[in-house]
Amino acid sequence: MSLQLLRGRDLKPPLRALHDKPRDSRGTPAEEATQLPSIGPKPRKAALRFPVSAEARDFYQRFYPGTSAADWNDWHWQFRARIRSLADLSRVFVLSEDERAAVGRHEGPLPVGITPYYASLMGRDDPAEPLRRTHIMTRDEYVRLPGEADDPLGEDHDTVVPGLVHRYPDRVLFLTTGTCSTYCRYCTRSRLVGNPGGEYQFSTRQWERALAYLEAHTEIRDVLLSGGDPLSIGDDKLDWLLGRLRAIKHIEFLRIGTKIPVVLPQRITKSLAKMLKKHHPLWMSIHFTHPRELTPEVTESTARLADAGIPLGSQTVLLKGINDDAAVMKPLMHGLLARRVKPYYLYQCDPIRGSGHFRTSVEKGIEIIRALRGHTTGYASPSFCVDAPGGGGKILIAPDSIVGRDGDDLLLRNFEGKIYRYPDPGGTLGMKDPERAVS
Repeated sequence: MSLQLLRGRDLKPPLRALHDKPRDSRGTPAEEATQLPSIGPKPRKAALRFPVSAEARDFYQRFYPGTSAADWNDWHWQFRARIRSLADLSRVFVLSEDERAAVGRHEGPLPVGITPYYASLMGRDDPAEPLRRTHIMTRDEYVRLPGEADDPLGEDHDTVVPGLVHRYPDRVLFLTTGTCSTYCRYCTRSRLVGNPGGEYQFSTRQWERALAYLEAHTEIRDVLLSGGDPLSIGDDKLDWLLGRLRAIKHIEFLRIGTKIPVVLPQRITKSLAKMLKKHHPLWMSIHFTHPRELTPEVTESTARLADAGIPLGSQTVLLKGINDDAAVMKPLMHGLLARRVKPYYLYQCDPIRGSGHFRTSVEKGIEIIRALRGHTTGYASPSFCVDAPGGGGKILIAPDSIVGRDGDDLLLRNFEGKIYRYPDPGGTLGMKDPERAVS
């Protein structure tokens, strides 16, 4: 599928008319004059407008009467109009008793937060609809299972200054903000996001402490900005932070982890894309969940980022009953590639407190990877990993392709389950007891 078709744009017209047709006083061909509106300003070229799908238009006309397309496409309006309370939810959704009770008892961080745009994609009458399940809490969220924790990845343990996690030798996680435009119910940092005035604070003074640490530690070459969502920060402030990081000579490249291009695509303005382009090499990891998210608006947001020369990767969390099926995952991966987003990670859901109803077995992740590898392009196959509880970091998990060994031959299983021999003289991989072979 061509990029022009994905972005809903027409091909450019020829530089001159192919035929000389009679024209009216405005220069419009006579047979076309009656098809144009008789009043109103000349429409802008489609390429300059942010698309509004028919579904989104129907939604805002129903639930936000008086809202214009310009309002809807203003990311500040989307942010201010977020669905934040039980009353807001009840106005848009037919809530189940389970949802109503869970929202009513919530306190502390990770509140309800859904942009109007993202809400327009959700099933308003169906509590089981995938995107709705990821953002409207249920009573399962209050059930704590064995092994679950508030900080399952041990980020607090590896925090060297407030908001800066230094776990891997050459890279750090820079938590820039506690704000997201939407709040996923399985969020790894549910302890700290969406809780103004709570335990975790984010400010430019905190940023300065993190920057001082980075300047002093020359082994750090890679900084991942996360939060919260870094793209919830205004252009000027984000520009300042990226500029300060770029000025540290031993930092080779920057990454931004975000869900905003998916849940608030209108945030990806041309001015934002232009600003980000100044700070190359800059990479972006975008959190996608389900093919339902691949709308014309998201096609535009990812295209603007890709056109700015920003390599895009996807990070998808494996979620029970939402995307834990190859029939769901494959079209998501294909749709990402069509939008110039490389499927990067498929994450096993972290054991955050109250997430048991979202977690699958690890075997389910292997099953999905097995259904992708060899059955579609390798570009569409993400790496499946578990972020080890307690601060062990990401551990890649893949289908076991090594069957064993027969003399000098390594026995390998392909995507069809067939066994093949690979000549590997002197190798020990595949031996039941490789230490004995070495001795």
